[in-house]
Amino acid sequence: MTAPREKRRLERYDLEIPAKVEVTDTGMEKGLHDLLTSNICSGGAYFHTSEPFPVGTEVRVDLALPLNRLKELIRDRQEVTIQVTGRVLRSEPTGMAIGFNRDYRFGPSRAGGTTRH
Repeated sequence: MTAPREKRRLERYDLEIPAKVEVTDTGMEKGLHDLLTSNICSGGAYFHTSEPFPVGTEVRVDLALPLNRLKELIRDRQEVTIQVTGRVLRSEPTGMAIGFNRDYRFGPSRAGGTTRH
């Protein structure tokens, strides 16, 4: 008997990263949601939430990466923000999986919060 093959092509990491997730779909109620990733890879992330968005919902995601060990490189900054857009690929009662588009940006956070597109 052979071991089951991993379906994912990208290495996934079990990391809790703070994120601001915003619905960008027209016709849907806008709002900014503070969530945490439970796992992430370069192609997407899973977010635990009791209010997941419907499959196909277009979103913008700001991931805030703490850089405590690299403080000397960013001087007075405490984190770097990665900004991506994407779409909800799977929605279930305990969370949702968001697939990332390739139109990402990252840079130091601005004072007072994460940067926006």
